[in-house]
Amino acid sequence: MTTEFHGIIGYTITPFSADGEQLDLPALGQSIHRLIDHGVQAIAPLGSTGEGAYLSDEEWRQVAEYSLARIAGRVPSIVSVSDLTTASAVRRARFAQQHGADAVMVLPSAYWKLGETEIIQHYRAIGAAIDIPIMLYNNPATSGTDMSVELILRIVREVDNVTMVKESTGDIQRMHKLHLLGEGQVPFYNGCNPLALEAFVAGAKGWCTAAANLIPDLNQRLYQAIRAGDLAQAKALFYRQLPLLDFILKGGLPATIKAGLAMTGLPVGEPRRPVFGLDEQTRQALQALLRHCHA
Repeated sequence: MTTEFHGIIGYTITPFSADGEQLDLPALGQSIHRLIDHGVQAIAPLGSTGEGAYLSDEEWRQVAEYSLARIAGRVPSIVSVSDLTTASAVRRARFAQQHGADAVMVLPSAYWKLGETEIIQHYRAIGAAIDIPIMLYNNPATSGTDMSVELILRIVREVDNVTMVKESTGDIQRMHKLHLLGEGQVPFYNGCNPLALEAFVAGAKGWCTAAANLIPDLNQRLYQAIRAGDLAQAKALFYRQLPLLDFILKGGLPATIKAGLAMTGLPVGEPRRPVFGLDEQTRQALQALLRHCHA
């Protein structure tokens, strides 16, 4: 039976010790339990928020295994397995499947700009190595590769287990085009926080968001209002959280989410260098936005 992914998909952080050198797995476990307790429909470890690109291979394996053990099938899991080489992404995808992931997410990251044939073959190799679904992830801001809707749909057609798309360009027309050219048959998910409302209206099946670490109840209420067809309530809920969603996007996901978690009583360390944490002025701005959301 295929796992259904929908709703609020919470992205986890990777906690570090104060000096940023050691993983803090117990804090990771607490953050996962918080997300589940607040009703997220799925959890996605090791994405951009989880600083997967800044972990050694051994750290990546520790975080993946620990996360999946703590999720323990209570909600579906999507593990980001993206890496610079196809061979490494394949190894990570197999590891995730072996440890119970329900799906993997793949961003075509590369130092050299990839051509369409190279991108397609990357997904083919990963798809051939595992039996679980793949979420194709399009985020040119972090990968340097922007996949057109036509290319995305070609990959979906040619690689059987690429079954869903996370779109993070910030271009709502991409989502409308995915829905139109995919004839409504390709599930897509919003990866740009400030577009959450528009994306749901355009037909997004879910919202992949790190904001669920800080304002899970508001995120969930927005999703439930959309499901109920109450657009007026959805708009009110969205615009209440929009200033924070903008702040998170502009301030950087690991830095803002980690600072926000510390403010809510869960210290998870700073981002790993070269990324800096928030300065005091920015922390105060974040705290004000959190108070507004929880008022």
